[in-house]
Amino acid sequence: MAEYGLCELKKIASELRYLTVKMSLEGGAGHLASGLSCIDLLTAVYFGGLNLCPEKLDDLLRDRFILSKGHAVAGLYATLARRGYFDEGLLSTFNGAGSSLPEHPVPGCVPGIEVATGSLGHGLSIGLGLAHAGRMKGLDYRVCVLLSDGECNEGSVWEGAMYGAAKGLNRMVVMVDYNGWQATGRTDEILNVGSLRDKWRAFGWDAMDVDGHDLAVLQEAIGRGGCGDKPTALIAHTVKGKGVSFMEDDNNWHYRIPTVEQLAAAGKELGIL
Repeated sequence: MAEYGLCELKKIASELRYLTVKMSLEGGAGHLASGLSCIDLLTAVYFGGLNLCPEKLDDLLRDRFILSKGHAVAGLYATLARRGYFDEGLLSTFNGAGSSLPEHPVPGCVPGIEVATGSLGHGLSIGLGLAHAGRMKGLDYRVCVLLSDGECNEGSVWEGAMYGAAKGLNRMVVMVDYNGWQATGRTDEILNVGSLRDKWRAFGWDAMDVDGHDLAVLQEAIGRGGCGDKPTALIAHTVKGKGVSFMEDDNNWHYRIPTVEQLAAAGKELGIL
């Protein structure tokens, strides 16, 4: 797997943020800020954290990644394109009629997309199924699932958490994008989730809080995740709209679509233009 230095990772993350904003404009699609908050997580996963690369698409021992918060898929598409899974020019078709890049992912729409997601609360159960299947087949791959913090309101998430611990699925890694917002308000005001680290620990997982924008910390944590005797939960504290000052921590950008001028402003902030 290619090695990426910290400076290069930061540059890649800035490029991915710009591409995500550009896709929102060109595709007329929302959920922009939700994509920006998890870009560093995606960067850490695909550029060294997991055993994932386009050359290993058919390798049974490759790791698996599921974006359970499927509404943030623009960020994943940008990441896959930058990693070489498909031509970056395809990003300009995002959310277009007949495009292979729909607003919510479907299986096989482009290389690297494992399953359909976006109906929140399903991704963890699918990931646990993949992890259990790997154990039954004697395949030592890891499965990583990225959840949103609001998604942790879903009962199916906690059913899955119980299952993972009860079955000892220690090759399982969960990352929670804890940006503090849901579609209609602050996560802790809609249903106070309290300490997600303590909750996951109570359900039998090896859980820890991490800075969701510190790429060095994230790569190390993801690299070690799924290597102990329990499944791993990383509670990644993030900022919704991260990287673009006028979008940061502003929940209006959950659905708002940027203008040409705002794209240019974002590009300048990110050091792209």
